Amino acid sequence: MGERFRLISTFGFLGFIAGIFANVTYKYLIPWLSQIVFPMIGLDWILSGVAGAFLTLVLVTAWAYVSGPE
Repeated sequence: MGERFRLISTFGFLGFIAGIFANVTYKYLIPWLSQIVFPMIGLDWILSGVAGAFLTLVLVTAWAYVSGPE
């Protein structure tokens, strides 16, 4: 029981850290990238490409876990 609690606590803490990282990214990094960096290099489409790649990875990973081994 102690091992299970420690595992759940570890994942809870990692989720908390990921939430902080996502909040900082949303508030500071994305606006900075879209206002300063992308117009300077002329690549406005790169943010959409990164978001699409991330979404594809999530969907393929979910599909791999749902389908299971054959």
